Amino acid sequence: MDVSEIQIRRAKTGDVESIVRMLADDQLGATRESTDDLGPYLRAFADLDGDPNQLLMVADDGTGAVGTFQLTIIPGLSHQGASRGLIEGVRVAGSQRGTGLGTLLMQWAIEESRRRGCRIVQLTSNSSRADAHRFYERLGFAGTHTGFKLVL
Repeated sequence: MDVSEIQIRRAKTGDVESIVRMLADDQLGATRESTDDLGPYLRAFADLDGDPNQLLMVADDGTGAVGTFQLTIIPGLSHQGASRGLIEGVRVAGSQRGTGLGTLLMQWAIEESRRRGCRIVQLTSNSSRADAHRFYERLGFAGTHTGFKLVL
């Protein structure tokens, strides 16, 4: 695949199943994601799609979604009122890994954050994802903070 032929666009309802498949296609997602019942995902998609600060994006190779991420624009007071771009749920279809598609997705998210006036782009990555950490560091991200989560 030539990544120059990829279109990065907002996700549509019809992309939800492909996105869920990508979320489920790794060691962590396999235990928490399933396409058996798309109802919860479709409700979440409706919420995301209706919020102008939420961008659920897909990489489309002409046959459908082969990559995805969510970009959230967060207004804030710290850093002199800086907005932040928060990148979550980055996934590339197994057949497309190693093609440069992940880099293309991240570059798009960074540029969109800049275009929207963000001064910081941040992301979280599960501590077990060593390969992902190396990928993000190659893109210029630094592991400057420790993240905490509370599952409810």
